[in-house]
Amino acid sequence: MPYLGSEDVVKDLKKALCNPHVQADRLRYRNVIQRVIRHMTQGLDMSGVFMEMVKASATVDIVQKKLVYLYMCTYAPLKPDLALLAINTLCKDCSDPNPMVRGLALRSMCSLRMPGVQEYIQQPVLNGLRDKASYVRRVAVLGCAKMHNLQGDSEVDGALVNELYSLLRDQDPIVVVNCLRSLEEILKREGGVVINKPIAHHLLNRMPKLDQWGQAEVLNFLLRYQPRGEDELFDILNLLDSFLKNSSPGVVMAATKLFLILAKKFPHVQTDVLVQVKGPLLAACSSESRELCFAALCHVRQILHSLPGHFSSHYKKFFCSYSEPHYIKLQKVEVLCELVNDENVQQVLEELRGYCTDVAADFAQAAILAIGGIARTYTDQCVQILTELLGLRQEHITTVVVQTFRDLVWLCPQCTEAVCQALPGCEENIQDSEGKQALIWLLGVHGERIPNAPYVLEDFVENVKSETFPAVKMELLTALLRLFLARPAECQDTLGRLLYYCIEEEKDMAVRDRGLFYYRLLLTGVDEVKRILCSPKSDPSLGLLEDQAERPVNSWASDFNTLVPVYGKARWATISKCQGVERHGPELPNAASFATAGPLIPEESKESVQELPDSGALVLVPNHQLTAECFEKTWLSLKVAHQQVFPWQGALHPNTFQMALQVVNIQTIAMSRAGAQPWKAYLSARDDRGCLFLTELLWEPENLQMQISVKQNKPRTEALNSFVSVLETVIGTIGDIKS
Repeated sequence: MPYLGSEDVVKDLKKALCNPHVQADRLRYRNVIQRVIRHMTQGLDMSGVFMEMVKASATVDIVQKKLVYLYMCTYAPLKPDLALLAINTLCKDCSDPNPMVRGLALRSMCSLRMPGVQEYIQQPVLNGLRDKASYVRRVAVLGCAKMHNLQGDSEVDGALVNELYSLLRDQDPIVVVNCLRSLEEILKREGGVVINKPIAHHLLNRMPKLDQWGQAEVLNFLLRYQPRGEDELFDILNLLDSFLKNSSPGVVMAATKLFLILAKKFPHVQTDVLVQVKGPLLAACSSESRELCFAALCHVRQILHSLPGHFSSHYKKFFCSYSEPHYIKLQKVEVLCELVNDENVQQVLEELRGYCTDVAADFAQAAILAIGGIARTYTDQCVQILTELLGLRQEHITTVVVQTFRDLVWLCPQCTEAVCQALPGCEENIQDSEGKQALIWLLGVHGERIPNAPYVLEDFVENVKSETFPAVKMELLTALLRLFLARPAECQDTLGRLLYYCIEEEKDMAVRDRGLFYYRLLLTGVDEVKRILCSPKSDPSLGLLEDQAERPVNSWASDFNTLVPVYGKARWATISKCQGVERHGPELPNAASFATAGPLIPEESKESVQELPDSGALVLVPNHQLTAECFEKTWLSLKVAHQQVFPWQGALHPNTFQMALQVVNIQTIAMSRAGAQPWKAYLSARDDRGCLFLTELLWEPENLQMQISVKQNKPRTEALNSFVSVLETVIGTIGDIKS
């Protein structure tokens, strides 16, 4: 156990590191350092030997340097003063003749997370960008992003950005990909790296030289480029065609998404692409990697929304294996339901029938529900299988079969007779509340066709005192009253006892009120009871509402190759919003800026700002991103839809203003510095209906006014008025604070 006697371990290692005889023997010295690293990775606090490890960095042994630099990067935040002593060694190593040493030193220097290190790493990073060795340039490019993060909220260095853009022409393909990643990180507040025509064509020509990770990365960046004409579009698609047959699933998926986005005006091209990637997707669905298999199945389901019969000829590929995890089996069952047709229905039903007796109860129930879904089209075959399953007398199977029968007779009234013949005797194997409710509903609505229906309900009434679920009791009240209208002689006594119990003895107020309502309803006469309770016993039109129409590919193309098919659109939006809050939380203005600017938004004003979008029809989409280039093009192509002037007094603090806009999901594209005259800001927002709002703010201190100009891509007056109201609230709130 590394934690036992930890102080003694540190003392022994410290003594060994200081021993001149150990230092003279390179192998012994390295072994001692390896022991330090081993204890560190096991959770032992080895910060006590920091000074000795810093001294050990002055060596020509590259293996020893790697070990020491790993140690220093781990403990530098705990020992910032002592870590600065190693800066000289790192700076010296950045000029070493060996490119491996230069790259290692630069990477380690950029990984030192401690205050004051920025001034030391700036020059080595700039030198590394111009180094002759490609490995050093790779490290230096990534070091630019690390250096930018260390600087916090400082302005973007334009010279550094230009240097990185020029390195996109580097001969080394990894340097090119690293440049894209660094630019994306550095320019994330400006919308990320801009992909224009020269850059896009250059990246396309370099694609064959990239590894699979670089290819997938570049394909994602190329989504930002929109070809100017059809000739250029099809030239790009021809270049990308070979990547649809790549051995890497990541590259295939990225290329597919790019095809779908670029060919959004050519549905036949989109269909051809989805046909080409059928093979890679089927291979991914059979992959040994469970995560890859699950993601591929989710994307298959997404494709089936637009092309229902796309994988029907390969339905056997989606049969479940006994060794597959539960979540993959559930996805395959869902896919099988969507692949059923006249040719394979018998084979699919036989396969699902085998799953119904699986040892995993939840998987067996999912298979039964799948058969129920298929029964809406192939009723007779499915009802026969479900009836046979009732004969197994298994509680979890009987419960789900009865629930399936309840939904089935509502949507497919032609199967009512077969269902009523299968129900007698199944009440003995139902203990679940959902199963009880389903059975009681069937007995109440179709009890005139079930001979023992009154007596089954009587058994439920006799045990009503021990029933713990109020929903079962309320369902029992309704069902027994309905059956009383059809078979009064057999149900009168039982109904009277149930009403007496619910009114006089029941403690649940909802059940008691339901009993009182039915009792008073009976006092008005049987005709009135029939008028209220005798609703339709089935509604086949609901099946049309549940059947999803074929969705165009463009409706989900932007979500392809993301986590949206895995989580679902609504859930992924929530997850992304939470991650955005966590990610941007530490990036708030520092305490000094708050001290000068005052509180951001008081609690009472904050509530009004946050609740405003929900109070009307306007709902602004969170995490909306629009690049500066796209904003400029769109702004120039639109006319001003609304212009207004608001009073403004006092100073204007851009940081405070920007944070207030973020609260109501308005993105800041560009903003003047504090003190600029006139002061300008350009804003962007999008509502949940796809309406884009582009805004210019103009503040001239001598006029004590804030002028806003709003443009929108869709002529929607109500949405425009709501958006202006949101802006007015923000400006009024911040204006009151500053005045």
